Amino acid sequence: MNAFLNETHHALRKKVRGFAEKYVKPVIGEFEAKEQFPMDLIRSLKSLNVFGMHAPERFGGQGSDYLSYIIAVEELARVDSSVAATLAAHNSLGVGPIMEFGTEEQKAKYLPSLCTAENLWAFGLTEENAGSDAQGVETVAKEQANGWLVNGHKKYITNGASDMSSGISFVAQTGIREDGRKEFTAFLVSKGAPGYTREFMKNKLLWRAADNGMVYFNDVHIPAEDQLGERGQGIKIMLKTIDSGRLSIAAMGLGLAQGAFEMAVSFAKKRKQFGKALANFQVISFKLADMAMKIENARNTLYNACWLKDNGHAFGTQAAMAKLYCSQVASDVTGEALQIFGGAGLFRNDEYPIERFFRDQRLLSIGEGTSEVLRMVISRSVLKE
Repeated sequence: MNAFLNETHHALRKKVRGFAEKYVKPVIGEFEAKEQFPMDLIRSLKSLNVFGMHAPERFGGQGSDYLSYIIAVEELARVDSSVAATLAAHNSLGVGPIMEFGTEEQKAKYLPSLCTAENLWAFGLTEENAGSDAQGVETVAKEQANGWLVNGHKKYITNGASDMSSGISFVAQTGIREDGRKEFTAFLVSKGAPGYTREFMKNKLLWRAADNGMVYFNDVHIPAEDQLGERGQGIKIMLKTIDSGRLSIAAMGLGLAQGAFEMAVSFAKKRKQFGKALANFQVISFKLADMAMKIENARNTLYNACWLKDNGHAFGTQAAMAKLYCSQVASDVTGEALQIFGGAGLFRNDEYPIERFFRDQRLLSIGEGTSEVLRMVISRSVLKE
């Protein structure tokens, strides 16, 4: 039970959990081992109505609250992070900025296909010298009579390279402001645009079944109508997008921790040493108790931030706290779970994929704001009070 949840939330959790257990769990290990993006599996998520689920119904979305979407990500991450990351990046970073900052024409053009399992959409900020320092973006858009000419690249872009990826929202330099600082503007570009190319990234430590790619802009023409938001508002759009994105990364941490915890409990009941199950040793049972407590606190922290967003309150600081805390809990829980598994946890095991969970959690303290940056965000909020 949780005070933030209603019957709709409980029903959604049951539906997504059942799907993940039946369709994702049996096959995802092979995709992960081969570093293949499971396109048919991702398309099968259509039956859950989780693509663009918080978008308005008039554009094909479900019009659901944000907490419902977060629960869907959480339940997928409980089984696998690559599939959860695909959904999280698509909804928060793909659909989100178009829904919030797009014109009615842009919404009508892009959202309907993004609210089904037909297409995925990406968001591009990170470059060689841009990440935590958003001002380091070096991709340049030069204004022309009929639009913009873009040159540059983005890297580590989730949903950026597969055949399902239909395009990307991205930030580029568009000039120098009156105060001498760089000006940044956001744009939309669809695959097939001349000069826009993508490359699937492999040899990853984690999320091996997710689509993480490099994207390149070589004299890409962007029509004026595909500018996203006002000129010079690129950083603002990026920051607001990431605030919401942090909630989905927190949900991945929470779901991953829950899955690792359940594996540890099951293994501790089965594995015997010195004539009794591991769970009967106090040192192990206390580890499980601490894991359960941290997960409960993480869930309450995240759901509270979602409640603030759903009810129109400022939620940026709480989103930073939720992402920071849930990522730390994911690290703590997977570390302790792996310790309980001992040597059995150091190898691939499709019944108990704790090795995969241990790898996958490492991204959570880096993506959507590193833990160090989030502490800066939180401390600034605290000092302003």
